[in-house]
Amino acid sequence: MLECGDPMAAHNFFTDEAGHLRSGWRLAIFAVAFLICTQLSQALLFPGLAATLHRSALELANSNWAFVAGHGSILISALLVGWACGALFEELPFRALGCSPHRGWLRNLGLGSLLGAATLFLAALLATAAPGVHFRFDPAGSRLIGQTLGVSLLLFVGAAAAEEMLFRGYPLQTLTRANLAWLGVLLTSVPFAAVHLGNPHAVPGFTFVNTALAGVWLAVAYLRTRSLWLPLALHWSWNWAQASLLGFPVSGIERIAPAPLLQAINAGPDWLTGGAYGIEGGAACTVALLISTLIIWRAKLFSPADVPTDRARNVALSSV
Repeated sequence: MLECGDPMAAHNFFTDEAGHLRSGWRLAIFAVAFLICTQLSQALLFPGLAATLHRSALELANSNWAFVAGHGSILISALLVGWACGALFEELPFRALGCSPHRGWLRNLGLGSLLGAATLFLAALLATAAPGVHFRFDPAGSRLIGQTLGVSLLLFVGAAAAEEMLFRGYPLQTLTRANLAWLGVLLTSVPFAAVHLGNPHAVPGFTFVNTALAGVWLAVAYLRTRSLWLPLALHWSWNWAQASLLGFPVSGIERIAPAPLLQAINAGPDWLTGGAYGIEGGAACTVALLISTLIIWRAKLFSPADVPTDRARNVALSSV
């Protein structure tokens, strides 16, 4: 005869002792809802932009507007779904996502922007000292260079906001609240690296390792402050300094900064400089990221946010 299973075992498989959905299910629901929301928002944003700008879909696809629409849909979806999951499953307010202003957020944003650019400059210095890279001024002229600096800054801030809200937003945060920060870092850094493997000139080895390490770097910035302002600052300033100031490709992509201040000329070896993928694909980047991660974790430079965790219940949410 078949025996009936213990109903309490099924209950505990889905919920913890306090009756809250376990972190693994919360993460899975977020992932599915995010994918659905992204598809819907892209279906609305892209035609909306085409109609507003009076351009064809083909014209938009070959311009930076496609970049804007893609990252815009990611930002909107991660923000809305993350807020909804926090409210429904953990009874958390919107500010628990870590994107609301808090005491010290401007300090984190400013210092983080300086540190992100400085980390990139350190990687470039290591590659130059080898010597694997040298630079020359872009002959495009001050008008085009100034336009590139301004437009690319906006694009990189928007892209960084979207990726931070997705990877260092609800997925990392809900696992951290479940006392599984290490798993949250792993489950956000590996996919963060994986999505970059489809970029031009990606090399599976160094490309994956360095991008995963960058994910750890940004996750540590969140864990150090419990807000997204520091990882946002590190992320946008790294990309902007890389592309718009020094003229490197950003993860293999060059079109965002067509007239940078300097042009980086790769003299190899590619294992050090990253080759056509950019400095993110080389060992100079690895060293710089490791040093910067240690600084963020050890130095008392940044202001932690007073972000609610579980409505002051002081009950540790259950693990996966």
